[in-house]
Amino acid sequence: MSQNEQQRGRRAFLKMGVYTLGAGALGGLLPGLGSRAMAAGTDEALIKAARHEGRLNVIALPPNWANYGEIIPAFHHKYGLRVTSASPNASSAEELQAIRTLKGQSRAPDVVDVGPSFALIGQKEGLFVPYKVPTWDSIPEGMKDPEGHWYGDYFGVISFGVNTRVVKHVPHSWDDLKRPEYKGQIALNGNPLRAGAAFGAVWAAALGNGGSLDDITPGIEFFADLAKRGNYIPIAARPATLESGQTPITVDWDYLNLAYRKKFKGRVAIDVRIPETGVFGNYYCQAVSRFAPNPSAARLWQDFIYSDEGQLLYLKGYAHPARFNDMVARGVIPESLMAELPPSEPYKNVRFPNAEQTKKAQDTVGKLWQKMVRT
Repeated sequence: MSQNEQQRGRRAFLKMGVYTLGAGALGGLLPGLGSRAMAAGTDEALIKAARHEGRLNVIALPPNWANYGEIIPAFHHKYGLRVTSASPNASSAEELQAIRTLKGQSRAPDVVDVGPSFALIGQKEGLFVPYKVPTWDSIPEGMKDPEGHWYGDYFGVISFGVNTRVVKHVPHSWDDLKRPEYKGQIALNGNPLRAGAAFGAVWAAALGNGGSLDDITPGIEFFADLAKRGNYIPIAARPATLESGQTPITVDWDYLNLAYRKKFKGRVAIDVRIPETGVFGNYYCQAVSRFAPNPSAARLWQDFIYSDEGQLLYLKGYAHPARFNDMVARGVIPESLMAELPPSEPYKNVRFPNAEQTKKAQDTVGKLWQKMVRT
């Protein structure tokens, strides 16, 4: 397949994916590649107010996750605000807990970046304040709360990241992971009860083992079986554990495993595979804390994240930005950046859950994970 064909295939996939997310309003965008209409800009008064505050508190944004190692410095250099990045490896649950426990303190998080299930919890508890960025209309309808309490910023699909120095036969499917040769080698990026990436991995396993977006139970049963076989190990996979071989098969988002492959090149070979069946996709959500100590800086951060500049930085880190289709339509994505993306073929069968399905799956994992997956 030529590079151009790959790019067309990816665009077609993304159009499908966004429709799956419920973004019917985006129909007909892709043909308009020649249009270069500018995305809406940030209000000068907001910039002035944020600079008066002088700082921004973020949490759970590792430098090696979705290119935050470049996004945070870019925001700092653009607006001159000092960014305090707390607990980079915190989970979505810990982000919400930080809002609750640090309420009223200057070090409390101004914004959070959480999985959809945790976004719903935060909204239900009143932890977020609504805010709509200037580019609000180009965020797919299925990726945002209509009132602006939270909205998706980027998305990916679950993949296998494999350290081939340790693993000689790379698994291609969920069924492959049951092989005795993978004993003590398979890990998740955290606990599914607290981490969105691990939660997504369980759901992907469900899709690959007779489950559905309405039934995550087969995914829990799958990891319970892996645990009994000794293949699943309850170690929170991190870049260092993948590189060292401590977690040689890491079930994680594609953009993370792809970034590790690039980062470790020349030191350790990392193979990244999208499972042949059970291709699950999901997004992360930005939200402004209702108790943000720097409320203007929080809103300015949101404006930056959802600007063309911020969204392209996600793409540079292999994460597909929420406004991808809009930027394709306006022809603002450099061809060189598109060429860095992996082939689109494995993504054709990706499935995205809606809010109701996410809530149901979250309840099921909460009831069954600890009881069934004994390690």
